[in-house]
Amino acid sequence: MTDLSRTHGVASQALGLLDGRFFRPPLPEAHVPRARLCQRLHSGLTGRLLLVNAPAGFGKSSLAIEFCQALPNHWRSLWLGLSQRDADPGRFLERLLEGLQQFCPALGGQALGLLKMRQRHQPFAFEEWLDGLLDELALYLQADTPLMLVLDDYHLAQGPVLDRCLQFFLNHLPPGLVLLVTSRQRPDWHLARLRLSRQLVELNEQDLRLTPDEALAVIGRQPTGLRGQALDNLIQRSDGWVAGLRFWQLAASESGEDNALPQALHGGEGLIRDYLLEEVIEILPAAVQAFLYDTACQERFCAELCDALRERHDSAEVLRYLQAHQVFLVPLDEHGTWFRYHHLFSDLLRSRQASEPLAGLHLRACRWFEGQGLLDEAVEQALRAGHLDVAADLVQSLSEEQLLAEQNVGMLLRWKMDLPDSLLISTPRLIVLYSWALGLACQLDAAEELSAHLSRFLPAPSATAQKSMLAQWLALSGVIARGRGDRARTLAYCGEALQSLPCKRYGQRLVCLSTLSNLAIADGDFWRARGWNREALELAQRVGNPLFEALAHYDRARVLHARGEVLRAMEEVRQGLQRLQGLSGQRLYAVRARLTLYEGYLLAARLQAGAGRARLRAGLSEARSCRDISVLIGHCVIASLDGREGRFAEAFAELAEAERLMHIWDVPPIFYLAMITLVKCELWLAQGRTDLAESWLTRLGQTYGGEQPAAAPEFHPLLPLHIELQQALLERVLERPDAAEARLRALVERGQASSGMTLVVSALCQLIGLLLEQGREAEAAKLLAQALEAAQGGAQQAFQRLLDEHPQWLREQLAGRSACAVQADLLARLPETIVSSAAIAEALSGRELAVLALIAQGCSNQQISEQLFISLHTVKTHASHINSKLGVERRTQAVAKAKSLGLLA
Repeated sequence: MTDLSRTHGVASQALGLLDGRFFRPPLPEAHVPRARLCQRLHSGLTGRLLLVNAPAGFGKSSLAIEFCQALPNHWRSLWLGLSQRDADPGRFLERLLEGLQQFCPALGGQALGLLKMRQRHQPFAFEEWLDGLLDELALYLQADTPLMLVLDDYHLAQGPVLDRCLQFFLNHLPPGLVLLVTSRQRPDWHLARLRLSRQLVELNEQDLRLTPDEALAVIGRQPTGLRGQALDNLIQRSDGWVAGLRFWQLAASESGEDNALPQALHGGEGLIRDYLLEEVIEILPAAVQAFLYDTACQERFCAELCDALRERHDSAEVLRYLQAHQVFLVPLDEHGTWFRYHHLFSDLLRSRQASEPLAGLHLRACRWFEGQGLLDEAVEQALRAGHLDVAADLVQSLSEEQLLAEQNVGMLLRWKMDLPDSLLISTPRLIVLYSWALGLACQLDAAEELSAHLSRFLPAPSATAQKSMLAQWLALSGVIARGRGDRARTLAYCGEALQSLPCKRYGQRLVCLSTLSNLAIADGDFWRARGWNREALELAQRVGNPLFEALAHYDRARVLHARGEVLRAMEEVRQGLQRLQGLSGQRLYAVRARLTLYEGYLLAARLQAGAGRARLRAGLSEARSCRDISVLIGHCVIASLDGREGRFAEAFAELAEAERLMHIWDVPPIFYLAMITLVKCELWLAQGRTDLAESWLTRLGQTYGGEQPAAAPEFHPLLPLHIELQQALLERVLERPDAAEARLRALVERGQASSGMTLVVSALCQLIGLLLEQGREAEAAKLLAQALEAAQGGAQQAFQRLLDEHPQWLREQLAGRSACAVQADLLARLPETIVSSAAIAEALSGRELAVLALIAQGCSNQQISEQLFISLHTVKTHASHINSKLGVERRTQAVAKAKSLGLLA
């Protein structure tokens, strides 16, 4: 059997900071095998659920451990020991997915990022999330290597929402997965159907009670001197309660008074439990008792943390004593570093008074975690201590520069939920810090509302402090204004902030420079944007901050891309990633995510779709974890690539995921709606759904064109120009060639005036296609020369339609021109031989032509199957033959090729 409960990921850090989330504890040395119970559980391996439900101390976890150890060799097991913190369904599902990823690493990458970004106050569609995950999980599970998933101590996390989640999970459990649950209380699940179909094996308290022989075996593991009536009385009064016998056994071994203990067992189970627990603790040395009380407030602990709590240096020795005497210490890793107490035992300890107030213990733990660099756990300890001011101090120990450099706002926003609003506005520093976090998270109204509280601290104690505070407010207001598309206020606020910000506030200066550069791109003023980029890079290099240097390289790449200098833009991206190589690979950085995403975008612009898609996926993972809106670039570019390959369902699903993320993150529609809608219009045009494309392009044109156009969104500063390109394509489809030609020529002139060569190449290539459709080949040839010249910087994606629709003409034109890099690249992408249309028409069968016609209408394989009354497999076979005969790889290329050869109207 493969035991994945002992597989560790990259989470272990200094001092072995493993949280033991997937560690299956070993059986205690005095464990008595429960063969009869394991046999009953084994009979349920062909079903779905094994439920072990009994009160505390009846050996549920030990039975689950024994059963997992005895599984056949081809079984795998994953152990999740639950705690009260898992009552949050999002946290539980996050742990579950991370556990499953130990044996199928590619499972649910996007789903995990979505969970990490979820905030507890927001609704979340858990069933929809689980539905997608289970479908994906089914692809990895195999009948010959089934998986046993163990949820130990489910009662600690149980709640109405989690019960519904697990009910859905259970109802849709894929083959090859069996669930084993141990709980003190019965889960609120509907199990009648599982019982009727024999998919459930359930063990309850009656089943788990020790038989007389098993009780004798437990007692006999350590001789006590009990005989006759005293022994019988002990077994009878224990009522098969495993924990009771364990506690009694330990107490008896320490006290040596064999005859006194059995006589005290009369009075019912409650008295038995209380008496035995008291006797276990009180017979321990006083120092060990104090250790138990002082450390019980921690969900997990190690020797170093215990030393800090107790202000002693003997914790490692005490832990060894507890292990040797089996005082209900549960290991959380294989190295003997981290532990927790048995839940029943810790409940008893926490109900009693520690040697000092709990607040003091939590504050010491807070300081220890802070010293280890574990700020999130330090904040949590401060909150549990009830010292919100300490938690706030920890939060504001972050510098604005660190926040603006890393731009990983997810953690900061989670802490915000635990701090009262009155505390968040108690100091200018907290106001500024959280205002920046909200601004970077695109929660503009909340950021503006919070920053307004700075006025309460004016006038500042000194003129310098007042100038700095006002400058920070100006910088933040400039970023908020850019997010809202207010060009005038952005220029005014950022410009004034740059003049008044102190030198030490270089983080805010760099963000203002980046904002102004982005606005300059939207204005088509690329030279001015370059100037802002140069100033930002020089400042970042002076302060020696690699994160800000990488951000400056990212901004420079965006300007170069807009100018058509794709190759230089790729070099900027790689320089930015190079500056980040010295940073920890375990930490998350928004700027690294942006650079990775943009590298994928640029690779796609170079017609390297496969490599581009891989980089886009890699960047998406980190961007989601950082809660960075740059995920829009990744999802939109991937959707566009899917659409070009005829994978429309996948493309729209990609856009739906982007919209869902924006909704969950409370991002205003101004940031993303137009950007996503424009990609949808591109997909609709490719599908032939011109009514939808025309309706939405008209709306977009009215919003971002006309007399008072809205400013382009931050992550698509050239959006209005791309809307124009799509409108021209729509006009071509609607057979309005004159209007399309006029629009495209105007775009060419506009791009040439601003040196925006990416726009020029796109407009020229579309115009060339239009002229070829009208038989104006001579004019098209002249424009091709201009397009090749404009594309010298590396922008090649616009040529894709010409490669698909007019390969013969393009080959002839390229062959007669002087050699250049663009010419060589395009020639390499053309088929070596161009087959005549007559030959292809003769090669395609009648059924293949019918399939091709439906493909051209945007029909899916399933729709084609239904319309032609053929199987789905036959449709796929025909599609493969069509691509082969046409010399193409994708559906869209096949349609374009067929149209150019006159095979389709």
